[in-house]
Amino acid sequence: MTRRKIIEIDQAKCDGCGQCVTACAEGALEIRDGKARLVSDVYCDGLGACLGECPRGALRVIEREAVGFDEEATRRHQEARHQAAVRPAKQHACPGSAVRTFAVDAPSPQGPTAERSGAETAGLGEGEVSALGHWPIQLRLVPPGAPFLRDADLLLAADCVPFALAGFHRQFLRGRPVLVGCPKLDDAPFYVEKLAEIFRQSSIRRVTVLHMEVPCCTGLVRIAEAARRLSGIEVPLDDVTISIRGEVLQRAGLSLL
Repeated sequence: MTRRKIIEIDQAKCDGCGQCVTACAEGALEIRDGKARLVSDVYCDGLGACLGECPRGALRVIEREAVGFDEEATRRHQEARHQAAVRPAKQHACPGSAVRTFAVDAPSPQGPTAERSGAETAGLGEGEVSALGHWPIQLRLVPPGAPFLRDADLLLAADCVPFALAGFHRQFLRGRPVLVGCPKLDDAPFYVEKLAEIFRQSSIRRVTVLHMEVPCCTGLVRIAEAARRLSGIEVPLDDVTISIRGEVLQRAGLSLL
């Protein structure tokens, strides 16, 4: 133990947005129970690269007794995250995670056909069909080299978006693969690694990031930007903000590297 500089997080101010997590190259921070936490003293170099990313001012560098920064342990920590992100699913994994693609029917002006069962048409409005063309959709579960990702115009959506946006399938999903995740509750550094590997392996043409207007949800944009930097590939990113009432509030292109 030695007295040194290290990050301190004011838990009362922290709203769990996750922007500090993606800003920490060492992976010393994570979101746990809705708040930013220090994973381990040994991963924090005390330089404070994350300070300017916190919109709530919840981070500061202090001096206290702490185990020294361990560069080798940090390298192993980063490598473990990377390996978890690129590791293919095991054969004995849940069958529900198996990669599948399927044809998407065009909307019919006459609505669901009489030949379809009630189960198939339940929840569909007049002329509506699902635009989802693959499975799984959760970012953690999708292999970086999944066939539906190849040369794709990718939709990266926050979990809450399809519930708020009534026209999600019609306005954004049709013709695109989609990956979903929560930037506040999920493992942001893992998502950065996973997306970066997807960019490397699948030649993604463009990414549209769809997130809610609440501050913590903008973390999904930071995740996409960090993944682009990590991959070294100039993937165009579009940022679309959805209101909690289901309105498209803003569309913006994010500058390249």
